[in-house]
Amino acid sequence: MARPEDVPDLFALHSDNEVMRYWSCAPYTSMAQAQELFDTSDRGVRAGEFHYWALARNDDDRLVGHCTLFNISATHRRAETGYALARRHWGNGYACEAMSLVLDYAFGPLGLHRVEADVDPRNGGSIRLLERLGFVREGLLRERWRVNDEVTDSAMFGLLAPDYATATRLAVASGASRPMATRDSSPTT
Repeated sequence: MARPEDVPDLFALHSDNEVMRYWSCAPYTSMAQAQELFDTSDRGVRAGEFHYWALARNDDDRLVGHCTLFNISATHRRAETGYALARRHWGNGYACEAMSLVLDYAFGPLGLHRVEADVDPRNGGSIRLLERLGFVREGLLRERWRVNDEVTDSAMFGLLAPDYATATRLAVASGASRPMATRDSSPTT
């Protein structure tokens, strides 16, 4: 979970035009927006409405990103996921490592059967990450978002628990390096 002292790093993350390029809202322009994100996340986690993981660097414990599970339906055993990572950390496997832990938690302790992701179809990096984790593109919602007067589509991806288990077994059997070979006692990174 993010801490109050992470608010400036949340602002840095969400005010970066490249990070927010394919997000469903415009880049932040004030620290108050980051504070609101922190407050909303804190309340939602405490109320059990969703799960939020702050991604922090090992060397200084500074927030560099976050992952969430939200719109959780116990009845249907599904949830949606989202993530953001500071640009300077792209391409290092951090998002894959974090999302692997989130999915282990979703399909393990939470007992979910399905996890969904909504991605701008122009976001090749995010699509490659989801496909690496076993997500399948299931459809396209045309003109779903309007951000800064730009109308964008949503590519919908889904991952089922049995498919994730198979993808994980295959990755281990092939010797492919799964981002997190050992697990901490919690799904946070």
